[in-house]
Amino acid sequence: MPSMTRFGVAALSAAALLAGCSDDNKTGPGPTAEVRVVHASPDAPAVNVLVDDKAVLSNVAYKQSSNYLSVAAGTRNIKVNAAAGGATVINADASVTEGSSYTVIATGLLANIEPLVLIDDRTAPAAGNIKLRLVHGAPNVAEVDIYITAPGADIDAATPALTDVPFQGASAFLEVPAGDYQVRVTPANSKTVALDTGALTLTAGQVRTAIAVEAPGGGTPLGALLLADLN
Repeated sequence: MPSMTRFGVAALSAAALLAGCSDDNKTGPGPTAEVRVVHASPDAPAVNVLVDDKAVLSNVAYKQSSNYLSVAAGTRNIKVNAAAGGATVINADASVTEGSSYTVIATGLLANIEPLVLIDDRTAPAAGNIKLRLVHGAPNVAEVDIYITAPGADIDAATPALTDVPFQGASAFLEVPAGDYQVRVTPANSKTVALDTGALTLTAGQVRTAIAVEAPGGGTPLGALLLADLN
């Protein structure tokens, strides 16, 4: 099984609910880092976000994800306000490193919401290949197996690409030839499909992150967010 990794960077916890920003937003001159964010907490409300008291995002809803936001490297103050009423629910400092790229995912149900912070590898794959990272972001779902096959392939005799993936588990970037694929997620040690992406066409040079998420409010049916890391 490819190595699984879980990041819990407390300094970025305030950014866990960000989404829907523009590539052109910058919070200051000089060296920058890139931060992309995903709202994947199924029962969390919409939010507004301020960086160093500058509004950068508004009315961000569940399943929304951002482009990469350029932020000045170093320590930034981030406030998260409820979109309805404006109360500040998070007020904390975040430290980001010059030249690095991050994906910050709000995971868990609202009562236990926490950030999953991933360091992104946005380097291009080898000629003719793609890179794909898979993330378990469904809080009510136990460990899963993940199959990556040709479209329509029978998984009964197939070996999963990833096994026993826990909630908040994230794979390394898997590099494979470009082409048509189908990703299916089953409970660990089961062939019962809980999530089926259908056919995905991935073009040479693309880098993608796929996140398994729940229905709004939580629970089934599961869905998938496919994010463009590169190209």
